[in-house]
Amino acid sequence: MKITFLGTGTGIPQDGRVQSGVLLDTGKNLLLFDCGCGVLGRIHESGYEHKDIDAIIITHLHLDHVGDILALIKANWLLGKTDMRIYGPQGTKEWFEKTLDVYDYLRDRFTVEITELSPEEEFIPQGTEGNCNCNIRSAKTAHTDNSLAYRIESSHKTVVYTGDTEPCQEVMELAEDADVLIHECSFPLGFPMTNHTTPDLLTLMMDEYPLTAKKLYLTHLYPQMQGRYREATDHIRKYYKGEVIIAKDLMVVEIQDD
Repeated sequence: MKITFLGTGTGIPQDGRVQSGVLLDTGKNLLLFDCGCGVLGRIHESGYEHKDIDAIIITHLHLDHVGDILALIKANWLLGKTDMRIYGPQGTKEWFEKTLDVYDYLRDRFTVEITELSPEEEFIPQGTEGNCNCNIRSAKTAHTDNSLAYRIESSHKTVVYTGDTEPCQEVMELAEDADVLIHECSFPLGFPMTNHTTPDLLTLMMDEYPLTAKKLYLTHLYPQMQGRYREATDHIRKYYKGEVIIAKDLMVVEIQDD
């Protein structure tokens, strides 16, 4: 599998980081996890084609995670692709319908198939040519009432993507023995915060639920994290034996066979 970090930032603009988006290439299928503002442009910069994306999988419905979804679907339509599959938490259908209400001229231009998910649900996403070659399992996160994290397994490799969350038992269990865990780390050490992650909140959770994923990538980085990346990774390494990496926009990670 190959991971491309499209957007590693948040709702506050900063140099080099757009809003949330991760592209997962299984070798057969292309899956987009979250699609915040700026992600459509990043897909183009990455060398991939937005019209080749098989499905969009949403962690939650905050604007910095869904802001470019309709723009992507419209861009597909302009190039002759008129279908898309979206997977997301409860409420995704209502959100999409209300968004289309604002842009009524786009109705009937394309077909969007939406599947709403609950925690602990397992599914195989549908691609352009049938089943994708991966299995996905969801878990509840500590962010919104319906927010979800995902564990993606393909060709004996595993990636877990948290979306936004405070560190929680459900995510730690979802990430057990994963090859890669992509975990948000919005704010620096000691920052008072709920529903998001700081390095010390993450390691506090590790004390109770040791992290067994092989590599940890930190994303969803607010401007307050600037200048404090090394501090964050050094702190986490005291509690975690794996590799800790600060994600960057357009960073590519290939998960090699053992």
